[in-house]
Amino acid sequence: MPPVANHWFTFCYGPEILQRPGSASGQFPIFVANWQGMEMISPEAQAYSARYSTPEGELLEEIAAYTVDNHPQAQMLSGHVQGKFLEMISHLLHPRRVLEIGTFMGYSGLCLAAGLTGDGKLHTIELREEDAAIAAENFKRANWQDRIILHVGNALEIIPTLKEEWDLVFIDADKVNYPAYYRLVLPRLRAGGLIIADNVLFHGEVLEKEVKGKNALAIQAFNELVRADDSVDKVMVTLRDGLFLIRKK
Repeated sequence: MPPVANHWFTFCYGPEILQRPGSASGQFPIFVANWQGMEMISPEAQAYSARYSTPEGELLEEIAAYTVDNHPQAQMLSGHVQGKFLEMISHLLHPRRVLEIGTFMGYSGLCLAAGLTGDGKLHTIELREEDAAIAAENFKRANWQDRIILHVGNALEIIPTLKEEWDLVFIDADKVNYPAYYRLVLPRLRAGGLIIADNVLFHGEVLEKEVKGKNALAIQAFNELVRADDSVDKVMVTLRDGLFLIRKK
């Protein structure tokens, strides 16, 4: 992946607005993403949030720029503010074992790995071989290749083979299988461990009086599943497209 020269670039992030400093001037371009779903968060608030968050590192910035320039589904990347949120959670928890379901370009994996213990490891699963290859290269560039273990294939088949007790799990893969992923990982999550599920507002589609579409229906079913589960504490955060934070009691 080539390095990024000084230039302006923007992201399509569901209802998110992102600011990216692309030059030494420190000025911020503003771009409001246009999903078919509703825009739920004020663009001004999103811009303000990005401006006052710690900047992403050079490598993450390059990964973001490369994804925008080269991937037709660039909106799937966690991006600056959400990436910093994941990184903050990792530093607070100091996890020894992390599971990420949905690697994509490796951006979120690098954020989640930031707070690992000295002997900690992150397992990440990606279905698409082409995306996994790019993520693997990004892990090497960050010198994390020995502590981030990349699995390529079907997460429903791979997760049962991982004989680990998880401290932190991030679910950000195909929406139809969110309930199945939850049921698979919860028994292997330690008491006090945390699951974070992305896209739980699904571009506002779950807010409609009648939820339609297989992905929105799956997310709604997942949200109902978590709400009814008394074995966990939970809070839904309206960051970007919605994050569900789920702590096992």
